[in-house]
Amino acid sequence: MAAGGGRIPSLDGLRAVSISLVLYGHLEGGHGFPSIGITRWFGDVAHLGVTVFFVISGFLITSLLMSERERTGTISLKNFYLRRTLRIFPAFYAFILALIAASVLGWIDLGGRDLAFALTYTVNYDADRSWNIGHLWSLSIEEQFYLLWPFVFLMLRERRAVIAAVLAFAAGPLVRLAMRLAFPAGSPWRDLEIFPAMADSIAIGCVLALLRPWLLEQAWYLRLTGSAWLAIVLVPLILAINSRLGYGLVDLVGSPILLVSIALLIEASTRRAQSLAGRFLNLPPVVFLGVLSYSLYLWQQPFLNRHLDTTPTSFPLNLALAFGCALLSYFLIERPLVGVRRRLERSPVLPDAKLARTEGAR
Repeated sequence: MAAGGGRIPSLDGLRAVSISLVLYGHLEGGHGFPSIGITRWFGDVAHLGVTVFFVISGFLITSLLMSERERTGTISLKNFYLRRTLRIFPAFYAFILALIAASVLGWIDLGGRDLAFALTYTVNYDADRSWNIGHLWSLSIEEQFYLLWPFVFLMLRERRAVIAAVLAFAAGPLVRLAMRLAFPAGSPWRDLEIFPAMADSIAIGCVLALLRPWLLEQAWYLRLTGSAWLAIVLVPLILAINSRLGYGLVDLVGSPILLVSIALLIEASTRRAQSLAGRFLNLPPVVFLGVLSYSLYLWQQPFLNRHLDTTPTSFPLNLALAFGCALLSYFLIERPLVGVRRRLERSPVLPDAKLARTEGAR
């Protein structure tokens, strides 16, 4: 599954597609951006991009946990959380410090409530969050997943873990429907991204990773995911469903189909790097955009603010500023810590070097 250097083929390219959807979704409607109406045709593409990120996360993290258990017979929670801390926290808290500085200088509005939710990774439970930290709801869900899933996976064998993940996948649309029935139209709680309502996107990635060894022994699955028609059929289907999400019945029935389709495309892409789509996803510039996606996701939000009509939030300067800050974050914070993680891999604290090299792709 891993390519040279420990990376899984196509995943960085898929992250590039995801962050591109987020960027476009946030740019559309902003000052100076020449909108072509993609969101009018295909729905909230920024949210779709985040959904793809979630499916990738469930698939990758579960694959890594399975690999560790297969090699060692257990899961080192200490090692897992140390790797996650080095990967996620430094760039995140540097971004938060920058927001605090901007607030002190009077450039943005950032209240103590915003900071409290952001610092504790609970933004997805804040119904009154500001734009500047609004995107952190997705990172909050990721952290809550990291806290819960390794414990579940450690306590359960793969078969029971599949059941747990399938239940989370099935519960998501039901929770969202219950929230829409419980709260009136216009209530911020009606579509709040609480973890039980959003976990299905991550859970389907977990399910696919857990079933993958069995699926790869099934001729029908190999024929299905090896067909050139897979993307030709599923991509329009995903966009069609995404354009109608928000309606109760469509979400209840359509969102599981959308998530399964995304998961199939992700898994198939890791084995078809030589296909036309695979070659595109593994082009060096596309891969680098995927590598940059975490810092870029953090930094795009203050600049891609369609609610402000200022020079820094006007296209194309806003996009250039977002990329500039992301590059600084990546080269000054993220990339140096790759070396720290690799040194830890060689130490007794993190003996599972092969797993952690693969995890460096995340």
